[in-house]
Amino acid sequence: MQLTRIIAIRHGETAWNVDTRLQGHLDIALNPKGLWQAAQVARALADEPVDAIYASDLLRAWHTARAIAQTTAAPLVASQNLRERSFGSFEGSTYAELESRWPEDALRWRKREPDWAPPGGESLLALRERITATVDALARQHVGGQVVLVAHGGVLDVLYRLATGQELQAPRSWHLGNAAINRLLWTTEGLTLVGWGDTRHLEEATLDEGSA
Repeated sequence: MQLTRIIAIRHGETAWNVDTRLQGHLDIALNPKGLWQAAQVARALADEPVDAIYASDLLRAWHTARAIAQTTAAPLVASQNLRERSFGSFEGSTYAELESRWPEDALRWRKREPDWAPPGGESLLALRERITATVDALARQHVGGQVVLVAHGGVLDVLYRLATGQELQAPRSWHLGNAAINRLLWTTEGLTLVGWGDTRHLEEATLDEGSA
């Protein structure tokens, strides 16, 4: 059977994550904790056999992936197709600001209506189609091997749903932690889940606030 192992990583933390501010395609860098998380996940994956690392070209994902590339010596490739969902005019607003400015749209967003898109943004259906096609194409290039994908919360959410058969509108009950290690298996039949939300590498040491 043709299969490819996938390690999927969400980028390290940003200041906008802390502020519950939608980033979308806006290029927000890692905060000090996010840089530490990137270093920790890189250390955790240092001995993994990795054929290639594919990362969203947005800084928060790219810098996380670059740390992993330095420890694994695997080639690093940027892919716009691994970007976060585009939130259009929602980008830059906090959750509270969305409720105040666009209450009807915010409700549709919270309900996860599959075919609804923020003004100028991307629907969940479009996001799923993009990620499905991208992961399938990348995995086919590395049959028998293992790749690392470094992306965003929305992308990781789609991967989990694809691997477990969850509908787009189903309430999320799984963790999408920054720099957590998630493992999947790709075959021509689709994705299956191997392991999800491993954060042991983030618990072995604590962030030295004094050096942040």
